[in-house]
Amino acid sequence: MLPLNDAGLWSGLACGVAFGVVLERAGFGSPCKLTAQFRLNDWSVFKVMFTAIVVAAAGLWLLRVSGLLAEDALYVPTAYLGAAAVGGALVGIGFAVGGYCPGTSVVGLLSGRADALLFIAGLVLGTFGFAAAWGPSLESLTSWGELPSGDTFSDAFGLPDLAMLGLLAAALVAVFIVGGRLERRGRGPVSAEQAVAGADDELTRT
Repeated sequence: MLPLNDAGLWSGLACGVAFGVVLERAGFGSPCKLTAQFRLNDWSVFKVMFTAIVVAAAGLWLLRVSGLLAEDALYVPTAYLGAAAVGGALVGIGFAVGGYCPGTSVVGLLSGRADALLFIAGLVLGTFGFAAAWGPSLESLTSWGELPSGDTFSDAFGLPDLAMLGLLAAALVAVFIVGGRLERRGRGPVSAEQAVAGADDELTRT
């Protein structure tokens, strides 16, 4: 897929940079915007990330059915639900406290935020600390809760790929509807003066 070299590393870098630009344009270099997701005041994080997941899933499916991508060309890691739950909880705690995840910390740094550099330093130290402490106990934790029915949603639920894509698309629409309603509820009623001021700001920007 877009092989700029034999291993496809350059294509991965190009996609990563493009995704980083999208994250920065969405405001994800700001820890205030990111932590607002946990307060359910701003659903931008969930909307952008979920959209990226659905678009990537649809793109990979199209590449496979068109024959441009072999069935075994992508590595699908084993699904360990227990380990994913523990890891997700730890990442979520760090996200809520620090205002960044690993990807958005890079976006924040390139946006000129010094606090993102501190977060990246903690990420690197934590990674080296985990590697130094690696042993049988940690290895068993990272392989806890294996899903025996398959490593993809389609395998796990026994659904065709196209049906699974349809369910993901429906869930994405629901996220936008529910998230939008919660955002409006969190902002409260808008006064006439606020509406006029917002319209003036919009005209100024255009």
